[in-house]
This record gives sequence, C-alpha cells and structure tokens, in this order.
Amino acid sequence: MKTSLQSLWMMWENVFDFLTRFRSESMRGYGICKLVVKQHRGKSITCHDGHRILAGDWVGELHLDNRQVLGLTRTVSADRAGLSTARKLRNAMKQISQELESNPELVKIKAITGITLLNRGIIHGIGFEQHPIESKWQRRFYAMYLRFLLRVLHPEGRQRVQHSTEKLVPVMLVISKQSLKERFMVRKNRCETITA
Repeated sequence: MKTSLQSLWMMWENVFDFLTRFRSESMRGYGICKLVVKQHRGKSITCHDGHRILAGDWVGELHLDNRQVLGLTRTVSADRAGLSTARKLRNAMKQISQELESNPELVKIKAITGITLLNRGIIHGIGFEQHPIESKWQRRFYAMYLRFLLRVLHPEGRQRVQHSTEKLVPVMLVISKQSLKERFMVRKNRCETITA
C-alpha cells in the first residue's frame, strides 16, 4: 500500500514541477534540492541581519527533491537517510551560495526561503532563521500537506506523525543572500587556514 502511495506521489511531483514552471521565472536543480526563483508574496520579512524581503522581491524557494529522498529511504535506514539528506542539503546550499553572484538567474534574489516541519536535524548548521507562518489557513494547509508527505516518504512516518503531531508545526525558513554567502565564505576560509 505504501509503495503504491509513493508511486502516486512521484507522479504528483512531476505535475508539481510542470505547474511550478508557470508560477516562477525558473527552477534549477542543486543536488538533492530544487531552487524555484519567484517573487515573494505576502507580508514583508525582516531577517536577523537587518535585510528586508518585501512583496515583489525575488527569492529562491527551496524544495527537497523527494524522488532522491525516497531513493535514500529505500536503500538505507531511516537515521542514515536523515544524515545523508542533511549532508546533501548543506552541499546544495554551498553550490547555491557560490552561484549567487555569477548566475544571472540568482543575482537578483534577496533570500532563500522554504517551508518545513521544523526538522532541526536537517537544517542544523546552515543558518536558516525560523519565522512563523502568520496565515492560519496557510499554516493548516502546510501542516496537513507536510505531515502526509512525511507519512508517505519516511519509513517511520506514520508513527512519527501519530506520536509527535504537536511538534510537527510548519515554519518558514529564511536566510538572506548576504548571510548565506558569509556563512559559507567563512567556512571556506577556515578550511584554507587549517590546511595551509
């Protein structure tokens, strides 16, 4: 039953990718991530470093490539799949940070954003800020959508949703373009200092 649901979900992923191309300027792949370049809608967001994202500003909306995530969960244990996903996500963010000034499609974006169920293990060490989703109907929609996704893709998804429903609260993740560049530039310089 779960395998059938997963196959159906992958079909939906293809439809989602097709529709996304009509509501965004572009969609690019970076390892385990998809980055959708689009204009920010809704209320303004003030980042911790003072940068503001206003309605109409260009942002990179980050999505995990669930086909790759599913492939990991089918080949290794849930814990190893989580660690591998986190490592691949950090590598994708490094790639994105390197292209922020060189890729014409990314130069104009002001921040990277995303929606998650507050999975600290995956986003740890990247520098994302957590902002509440203010719209009640959006918060409910994302909660249902992402909990169902967790049930379908994660080997222990059903148990996690049943036992940790109150903890699975969707939040918006944001990191300004400048903060992302500085975070990975600093790490690169530290590595060069250590190996010199």
